[in-house]
Amino acid sequence: MQEAIRRFRLWAERRLPALTRYRRREDLPILLHRRRIYIVPTGFGAAFTLLLLVMLVGALNYSNNAALMLTCLLGATTSASMLVAFRSLNGLRLTGVRHGHAIAGEPMAVQFVFAGGDHAHASIHMEMDGQTEAFAVAALGETVVAMSLPTAQRGWQPLPRIKLWSNWPLGLFHAWSWIHPDQAVLVWPRPETGGPPPVLPSDDGKKQRLHQGEDIAALRAYRMGDPQRHIAWKHSARHEQLLVKDFEQPEAQEEWRLDWRQLSQLVPEARIARLARWLGEAEAVGRPTSLWLPHEDIGLGHGRSHYAHCMSALARLP
Repeated sequence: MQEAIRRFRLWAERRLPALTRYRRREDLPILLHRRRIYIVPTGFGAAFTLLLLVMLVGALNYSNNAALMLTCLLGATTSASMLVAFRSLNGLRLTGVRHGHAIAGEPMAVQFVFAGGDHAHASIHMEMDGQTEAFAVAALGETVVAMSLPTAQRGWQPLPRIKLWSNWPLGLFHAWSWIHPDQAVLVWPRPETGGPPPVLPSDDGKKQRLHQGEDIAALRAYRMGDPQRHIAWKHSARHEQLLVKDFEQPEAQEEWRLDWRQLSQLVPEARIARLARWLGEAEAVGRPTSLWLPHEDIGLGHGRSHYAHCMSALARLP
């Protein structure tokens, strides 16, 4: 039965793209209106309708006015619930899509910004790639819905189509609509798990010497030529010789100048994975890095934003 339903759905998506919104992508904002909201009775709604028919026949057969009035009231309630289910989607707008960063194979956090119309939108469900989130939007308000998007490989990945549906308020009717935002997210490459460090220029060793700083590293014996202001008079008073404040600081982090051309022995994907690993190792210890890629040269820098800039450049490589 499930297989037959799936085949029918695929057939409908191919034959009726206007109904399912299967092929069409849309720019933001996307507005739900009466021409793209569909509604059918749920299983519970169909059974309830059958019960009303039985009650109607019984009331008419036995001329029972009380039962007839009750049947009419329940029928009116059913009709009203259909209108409420339709109204919960009508006027809803998707105004923005925000996303973070993710490495290929890891889920990416994506936020969808929905704006309400002139009335509240209660008990709406958003379904994407098998995940479902429930939310509500106040009248003229805004709600952010966070979803997790699976990723498989580096590069631009389009967003899948999204189903918005509601069974509000009684669960008698199922109202739904499809949206397919014309948006894509950039997935970073997966770093290699192990490998050699980058080859550094021979003159980098000169940058590893100690240098003068502002913090006191230690006290040492006075040497001829030391500035008088560096003498630690209080500590020297308790010793037989003069002590001097040593302001030398630990050696600075060496710079890594990463170059695509230095990995010519590897295939392109292996080059990307190795550069991604080196960038991750440098970012973990705060090491300044630069990156040369075909058609892009990123200067020396460090920190999270510099790392994101470099990884995005790697992800965009053909």
